[in-house]
Amino acid sequence: MNEPWQEVGDRVFVRRHESVDLNVGLVVGDGHCLVFDTRMSHREATDLIAAVRRITPDPWTVVNSHAHWDHFFGNAMFLPAEIWGHAGCAEEIRSGGEAQRASVLGFVAEERRAEIEEIDLVAPDHTFTDRATLDIGGRAVHLRYFGRGHTDNDIVLHVPDAGVVFAGDLVEEGAPPAFGDSYPLDWPATMSAMLAALPEPVIVPGHGAVVDRAFAQGQRDELAEVAALASRAHAEGLRDLIGRFPYPEDVARQAIERAFEQLD
Repeated sequence: MNEPWQEVGDRVFVRRHESVDLNVGLVVGDGHCLVFDTRMSHREATDLIAAVRRITPDPWTVVNSHAHWDHFFGNAMFLPAEIWGHAGCAEEIRSGGEAQRASVLGFVAEERRAEIEEIDLVAPDHTFTDRATLDIGGRAVHLRYFGRGHTDNDIVLHVPDAGVVFAGDLVEEGAPPAFGDSYPLDWPATMSAMLAALPEPVIVPGHGAVVDRAFAQGQRDELAEVAALASRAHAEGLRDLIGRFPYPEDVARQAIERAFEQLD
């Protein structure tokens, strides 16, 4: 694996991986660095560590954007280190990590099953519920929780001195947002709060190409449309609204299902 790093701000890097099109972030300070998400296995994390070491030899702090397997299954390989995440992220990994492993084993290619079976599930040991600030080698890096969206534990990494925001899966590029365990009725407001609080021009999505504020605002508007259509479908008992959703039918049906669970 030889995916390159892209420097999107002063000593702030993104590595976009072919595997699930995942973005990992790296913030480099003086004598310390921060790694944002750790990929989907020990083997993928080992590749990531080698890539980090091509940029910096310094010790790291790890941050998990949220509790989905493709973002935290590599945590153990970064120990010993502080691992930060939302309190709900840590709880979800402790209570549901094995269920996620079983789910991945249900669809991963046969030749990768051993790679998933060997994973040591490690949850964040440093948590917060609203905000936290980390000192990364003299650089203030902020962790923010703006509300429910893609999950109930999505956090945003804000690097103010570089003008960069790592939005995790609150923002998706190259594919529609994922609604599997989402909160469609809350997601638009969460995005609005993030955009209002963080004026930075560079936004790194959890998957896909780096985007700007206009892209994120456009996706926020799409999510608002999803919430409005799903609410109308629930109130009026209509299912023929699916064709009006800004996403493919299978994605729209999943969004409706999750929205109905909220409304019921």
